[in-house]
Amino acid sequence: MTVTNSQQYRSTRSSDKETKSFEAAVIQGLATDGGLFIPPTIPQVSQETLFNQWSKLSFQDLAFEIMRLYISEDEIPNEDLKSLINKSYSTFRSSDITPLVKNVTGVDKENLHILELFHGPTYAFKDVALQFVGNLFEYFLERTNKGLPEDQKKKITVVGATSGDTGSAAIYGLRGKKDVSVFILYPTGRISPIQEEQMTTVADKNVQTLSVKGTFDNCQDIVKAIFADKEFNSRHNVGAVNSINWARILAQMTYYFYSYFKATNGVPGKVKFIVPSGNFGDILAGYFAKKMGLPIEKLVIATNENDILDRFLKTGVYERSDKVAATLSPAMDILISSNFERLLWYLAREVLANGDDLKTGEIVNNWFHQLKTEGKFEVDRNLINAALKDFGSERVSNEETIATIKKMYEISENPKHYILDPHTAVGVCVTERLISQDKDSSINYISLSTAHPAKFADAVNNALSDFDNYSFERHVLPEELKKLSTLPKKLKFIERADVELVKAAIDEEIIKMDL
Repeated sequence: MTVTNSQQYRSTRSSDKETKSFEAAVIQGLATDGGLFIPPTIPQVSQETLFNQWSKLSFQDLAFEIMRLYISEDEIPNEDLKSLINKSYSTFRSSDITPLVKNVTGVDKENLHILELFHGPTYAFKDVALQFVGNLFEYFLERTNKGLPEDQKKKITVVGATSGDTGSAAIYGLRGKKDVSVFILYPTGRISPIQEEQMTTVADKNVQTLSVKGTFDNCQDIVKAIFADKEFNSRHNVGAVNSINWARILAQMTYYFYSYFKATNGVPGKVKFIVPSGNFGDILAGYFAKKMGLPIEKLVIATNENDILDRFLKTGVYERSDKVAATLSPAMDILISSNFERLLWYLAREVLANGDDLKTGEIVNNWFHQLKTEGKFEVDRNLINAALKDFGSERVSNEETIATIKKMYEISENPKHYILDPHTAVGVCVTERLISQDKDSSINYISLSTAHPAKFADAVNNALSDFDNYSFERHVLPEELKKLSTLPKKLKFIERADVELVKAAIDEEIIKMDL
């Protein structure tokens, strides 16, 4: 195995040589120039290591091998890293952490597998990363603050935006953590009731939710503006848990390797991953896995009617808009996919900058300045062609989402009456298209299931209420989630999407927290 020097991180928009340690990249979250932290070189793993060693490992041991390539042992010693990983995944309901449900339809050689990523404490894929990120924050702070008097200890104010699942996963990962305060913004009325209850019923005093009248993109813009405000940052030491935080991408890589080995029984084979995509973090982890050496045939972006990624790969134009369609898969109701910037950096370096990191940073910075000032930018066709070597994309409508939930309930055999959440249904709909197009029974299709169906009662009931004997209460809703509606809520309403209103609310609530 070749290990390259990937322990230093740089900004996607930087045209200078400055790099950061893993700890600095995680704690800071967003670079001061507005860019995202990336490892300039992606570590390479040999096929021999993959299939003779890694394919036999547990999820936790595999996570350790992957993370060790991106985190210097000088920063986190082996035993500490193993302990962080084991602690993070001890909260999951499945011993596999992310179990693969193989050949769900039971149709011979169809090979439609569903990767269940919702066995963490908040029933969503974000737990895989955010349980780890929460423990990382705590680890770094405890080490920094050891032996210091109370008034000199470093504290972090985590500010994040959510389109549904990130918020509760971040809160559950950071609740009660010493010297950490958590503020999560979400668009009023644009997340499911259970998602809102999961966030607003957490009583820990270091947690506060902010319900913002606007869209998720408005919330995300406010968070980015807060990170760019040097004075506010100096007072509150703002940290990020959104998918802009590099540690989240790192933690998500493991399930691509793990599910690939499960699907192929630990030997090389044809595998396509289909990923419901909004902010692009989930599928980006798959890109890193592929570039590290995992022989993935294709990573397929499955979007709903907010299809900026699908349009970009077809036209080369990346265009922002405030016209976000409210769909049945609200976590994907996003028109600016933050993590896409990371992919653009690697593509620009390969296609346009001849491997020059500084020139690449300048190119990406110019694109995003153009996006901010003109509302869009267009890239060279050669860059799109390079992206299409690794990615495909498809768009799914609300009607197709409902039809897919209904169809899978009717035809599934392993297990019978398998119930999809609407985001997973977007992925499965695309997977069925690919199976029909490819006509290749040797391909394994792994469709990522990003949330438990209980979190999206309206869509699931819309699809299944006509079936005899179907009951949401009996067949879908876990006991743990039933209790949420009976608990008191804690939230603060922000009357318009305005960064100054949000900063004032954070200032006010931090005083009340008295951490």
